[in-house]
Amino acid sequence: MTLLDAKARTGAVARINPVAKLGVSALIAVPLILTLDPVSAAVALALEFVLFLFAGIGWREFWVRTWPVWLAAPLTGLTIALYGETSGTVYVDWFVLHISEGSLALAVATMLRVLAIALPSVVLFVTVDPTDLADGLGQILRLPARFVLGALAGLRMVGLFLDDWRALELARRARGVADRGRLRRFFGMAFALLVLSIRRGAKLATAMEARGFGAPGRRTWARESRFGAAEWLLLAVGAAISGIAVAAAVLTGAWNFILGPGA
Repeated sequence: MTLLDAKARTGAVARINPVAKLGVSALIAVPLILTLDPVSAAVALALEFVLFLFAGIGWREFWVRTWPVWLAAPLTGLTIALYGETSGTVYVDWFVLHISEGSLALAVATMLRVLAIALPSVVLFVTVDPTDLADGLGQILRLPARFVLGALAGLRMVGLFLDDWRALELARRARGVADRGRLRRFFGMAFALLVLSIRRGAKLATAMEARGFGAPGRRTWARESRFGAAEWLLLAVGAAISGIAVAAAVLTGAWNFILGPGA
């Protein structure tokens, strides 16, 4: 564990069981998936920022971890604004571009919706240790141990990709291979990394099978995964965020159930 990870675990939410974090992310996301309106997404997003204060990460790390979400949300809104359903006053009508009052409103709602769904998933899982998550999935949710341990082993291997990529790059430069042509060099290194990953995966599977990870029967766990009052409290907070967001949308008349008759 790095110093940054140790520092990240000082928050109240950071010490909570990862299964609860998975549950609260689902509780927040499901109602927002069922509607497309700016009110519910904006209210949920505002309440989520209060929850983020207890996540155990600093603002600098927050922006570093979530910048892809902040980049993807406006791009998604821009696409909807340019090519979304036309309604109300039309501002631009040229070739395939149709910008109208309705498409702009839909773009804003979509952008807020992406932020409200994606940000909790990223922030809450910043401090999650893969082993703790596997312990929770196996002991609390009772998922098959073979599946959980296999996923954990694969997740642990993801961290090696960047090191392998750097090693391949240095090796190819030392040999003078593909010094020119970035595109050709990228595809060459990607193929080499794919071959290396397949070989490593085969060796890992053989080693795990030899150590009895695929044996039938109920398995024991080295560390106990606990689900107590703090975890239930976090789930209650997630349910409250969803409930308040849905209530605000219904009371203001903005609720737009996308699976309804008018969808």
